[in-house]
Amino acid sequence: MTFMLHTAFSLFHARPHLLAVTVAAALLAGCATRPEPQATPKPAAAQSSGNSGSNTRSESEAPAESPIQASSFAHWKQEFAPRASAAGISERTLRSALASAKLQPSIIKLDRSQPEFTRTPWQYLDSAVSAQRIKTGKLKMQEYASALQAASQRYGVPAQVITAIWGMESNYGSNFGSFSAVDALATLAFDGRRAEWAQKELIAALRIIDNGDIDAAHMIGSWAGAMGNTQFLPSVFLQYAVDADGDGRRDIWGSMADVAASTANYLASSGWTANEPWGTEVRLPAHFDYARTELSIRQNSSAWSAEGVQSMNGQPLPAMAGASIIAPAGARGPAFMVGSNFRAILRYNNSTNYALGISLLSSQLAGNGGIVAEWPRDLSALTREQTKAMQMTLTQRGFATGSADGVMGPATRAGLRLYQQSQGLVADGYPTLELLQRLQRLQASN
Repeated sequence: MTFMLHTAFSLFHARPHLLAVTVAAALLAGCATRPEPQATPKPAAAQSSGNSGSNTRSESEAPAESPIQASSFAHWKQEFAPRASAAGISERTLRSALASAKLQPSIIKLDRSQPEFTRTPWQYLDSAVSAQRIKTGKLKMQEYASALQAASQRYGVPAQVITAIWGMESNYGSNFGSFSAVDALATLAFDGRRAEWAQKELIAALRIIDNGDIDAAHMIGSWAGAMGNTQFLPSVFLQYAVDADGDGRRDIWGSMADVAASTANYLASSGWTANEPWGTEVRLPAHFDYARTELSIRQNSSAWSAEGVQSMNGQPLPAMAGASIIAPAGARGPAFMVGSNFRAILRYNNSTNYALGISLLSSQLAGNGGIVAEWPRDLSALTREQTKAMQMTLTQRGFATGSADGVMGPATRAGLRLYQQSQGLVADGYPTLELLQRLQRLQASN
């Protein structure tokens, strides 16, 4: 099998038209198997956050590929090989990594599934900023103080922020996934739903192997291809990963010096502003216009202060340029003033809940208190189908919400606020079951 694969990939440069036949024969022989990684952390319970999704089953529990799938996947690999080679991937890596990639049917199922139920901000944060995660994070900050402080001093990102991302992404290294990144990305590229994106990430993963940062067997991550302690996608790794320990490899799996520096480098490159906080919890004045609680609306904290926005402790608002006000649970929940560092975290994972989770966890790791205002815990989250129903009903009644996709984005919040205003309600744009039922009753009566 080794000789057949070597012959197949060597023919590419001399006779590209012979590559397909030879590689297909080699791949269909079924001899190449991926070696099991050594000393890889076992996945813990699925995490509620992270920038790529967590595994819901181990590889040993994944359904086996059918003979037809195996044949189709082998054919896809031999067709993909010339593209990877043209991108500069060596024949050695094509033989050792791409040829031995295995189709993972469970990844296709995970990629195509969409959770029916969503969670409220407080349900998300209860898990993301749990007492156990805070306790473990403080212990990890002591254990890896040297690596974290070195990264902080080099890039201007606080150690507690780096630690918070580590805690959220992999539960401090205990759950960064059990899938081969090459398997995962090859499977996603083969499946076709996100083929172009997955193919680019697969080439990036192969380039990492080519560079000698890690071998394919130890390139472990989530089902979506994010890797290591802080879940970098391969393209992000190539751009931002750092060899901080000087061993010649960028190792986000086993070197905390590299993990900390790489994470800090990513945030610094995403616009992190040293010596400015991520934000602060605030108290909004009576009759505040909740249409302005959007990240797109920015002004200096002094301007917010002039409008009556106050800190919770009575002290002046921290100096922040381009600050926004957010109210994740509407008028009945806490409000926050956030700035450029919050937006830098959003570039790591474009979810307000995620960025708020990182911010609040880092604050508690630094020894500060939690949220003062109460969440409206009597409210339930709408399912995606209920959100779609709300979007369609609002649009039908002339309150445009964009597409009915089951996701509460800025357009849907704007449409909901207009409806609330028309009914004499506080126009905070927060979706509730009561609002949905009210809309449906109104629609049924017409």
